[in-house]
Amino acid sequence: MKTSLLKLGIVLLIFTGFFRSSFGQGITNPYQDGMKVKLSEDGMKYFRVISWAQMQGVYNDNVAANTSPVNLNLRRARVLMYSQLTKKFLILTHFGLNSLNATTMSPTGKGSGSQLFFHDVWAQYSIGDNHAVGGGLHYFNGISRLNNQSTLNMMTMDNNRQSWSTLGLTDQFARHLGAFAKGAFGRLQYRIAVNDVATNNLDERDPAVTNGAVYGGNRMLGSKDAGFAFSGYFDYHFLDKESNFLPYKVGSYLGAKKILNVGAGFFIHPNGAVIATDTIGGITGQNVTLFAGDVFFEMPIGTNGSAFTAYATYQYNNYGENYLYSAYGTGSMIYSHLGYVIPGDKSKTRFQPYVSFANNTYDASNDARTIFGGGINAYFTGHQSKLTLDYKNQQFGASQANVVTLQAMIFL
Repeated sequence: MKTSLLKLGIVLLIFTGFFRSSFGQGITNPYQDGMKVKLSEDGMKYFRVISWAQMQGVYNDNVAANTSPVNLNLRRARVLMYSQLTKKFLILTHFGLNSLNATTMSPTGKGSGSQLFFHDVWAQYSIGDNHAVGGGLHYFNGISRLNNQSTLNMMTMDNNRQSWSTLGLTDQFARHLGAFAKGAFGRLQYRIAVNDVATNNLDERDPAVTNGAVYGGNRMLGSKDAGFAFSGYFDYHFLDKESNFLPYKVGSYLGAKKILNVGAGFFIHPNGAVIATDTIGGITGQNVTLFAGDVFFEMPIGTNGSAFTAYATYQYNNYGENYLYSAYGTGSMIYSHLGYVIPGDKSKTRFQPYVSFANNTYDASNDARTIFGGGINAYFTGHQSKLTLDYKNQQFGASQANVVTLQAMIFL
């Protein structure tokens, strides 16, 4: 135990030393508009490149006896580029890798864990100033704000995992292949999509009479009956209006905006789940329906740089009769987080402690999954360079895990 904490402490010192030397106090944001290249004098034709990396040192007390509780993890390494050659057309490409560690690395970089893959590749056509349609591998998701969460500016160290409610079941890492429409009617923003559903997914089980449903409609029933899913998210902006130029929702503005948004969303996959009807292979499809409502609030306090951020959501999940697999299950979810930017000079390091709570109930289990979290962000240059120290306790039945993570993040 002491050795493991010493290892994590050494990682903390290395990360902190690097950040303080590279992004010392007293500097202003050097990034401005990022790596944006104008292709015309008026700036209407351009391309912009964004790159970010998140490196972690992780302590987990729920590991096998012969496994070290401390490990290093390259949580994300991404490159995103979007370009606009006319005001009407935009194309976005986003690729990278996730969770590269000692277990997922391969000797020649050819294993699944070390492979780059496309997260997004989509194009859109603008209809007037406030609406657009498009298609491709996209992130215009339904259900809730957190199912559309950006990984660049989260307030908590990472997203609430259960809020990425279709990740790996119908999509490729929370991105669907489909067509979307997005826009705004005054203060009401919307995004809706019709998507193809992945045939191969994380749930590879076959249905059995003694078990609940499995998420295998497209694989077992075929694309004619189970090949499409429909999603949407709508949020009303009471105070400052957020941009919906890109699909990625901001986690915290650090007091730069006054936000009060109320949203609601859905995801519907006809015959997405399959349940056994007898012991000789009979099966039938069941509709998957997910609905959520949420509230996002952020308010600067005074003029000394402090700000309060809050988010809460309730989500109803129906993945089929008694469905339970990994992070997913038929039942309901409540999630909330709160954060506070401590007053201080905006040109220097700023700190933001936060807490989070999630409760997931399942029809297939008498036990609820509860997750308590807390941590603190140290912002050296806003979200562009920050350190996050995070603690999480998860309990589900007899299983319990305590995880401490230190994450260093830079994006350009």
